[in-house]
Formats: sequence, structure tokens, C-alpha cells
Amino acid sequence: MKDFLQDAVQEKRQILMEKLIKSGVFKINDRHLYEWSLSELENAYQEISDFELVNS
Repeated sequence: MKDFLQDAVQEKRQILMEKLIKSGVFKINDRHLYEWSLSELENAYQEISDFELVNS
């Protein structure tokens, strides 16, 4: 069960990193995306999604 949860978290992190990279984000505050936790990636993606929605 533990491996399943770790795999799910890693997959979600990878998906979010790919979406952020497609939006032009590679690094924030001198930290590469692969250094970020799932929560940090989710928050960054939400902020960018909100920004793009407002500016479209």
C-alpha cells in the first residue's frame, strides 16, 4: 500500500511539473520544480491557472 501511495504522489508531482513547464515556469525563488513538494506544486499551479484565467 505504501508503494502505491508514493507512486501516486510521484505521478501527480510529475503531471504538475509538466504543466508548470508548459506554462513557462522552471524555477521559482531559485528552487527547481523537482525540489518542491506536491503541495507547493499544487499551489503554484493554482496561482498560475488563476492568473491565466484572469488575463485571458
